[in-house]
Amino acid sequence: MRVNIYFAVGLGGIIGSLARYMVSLLIHSELPYATFSVNIIGCFLLSFIMHHRKIKRTFSTTVLTAVQTGVIGSFTTFSTFTTETIELVNQHIFLALSYILLSIFCGLFGNYLGYQCASKQVDV
Repeated sequence: MRVNIYFAVGLGGIIGSLARYMVSLLIHSELPYATFSVNIIGCFLLSFIMHHRKIKRTFSTTVLTAVQTGVIGSFTTFSTFTTETIELVNQHIFLALSYILLSIFCGLFGNYLGYQCASKQVDV
């Protein structure tokens, strides 16, 4: 049984990391728009999945763990966020501070929006 959940999380990780890479190919910029985008999307999706009663009743713990930890966990990236922040500090401190504040604010807002949508059972 435990092997199945490890396999499922690993498979989810492959899917999430490939999706993350595709976003970085689609949004190629000097500024960290790709990382910002995946992190905000991930905040919304994780909150939505974790709080949506129908999703939690429909899918097994293995599937939910694979999606939450595997897919979303590998799709989002804190280490790239911090690395890009340091690079921005070296270029322009205002950009770095803006990136930090926007990431935190928009991440919290995305999480709140996911929660609200799931609580109201809004289909997204």
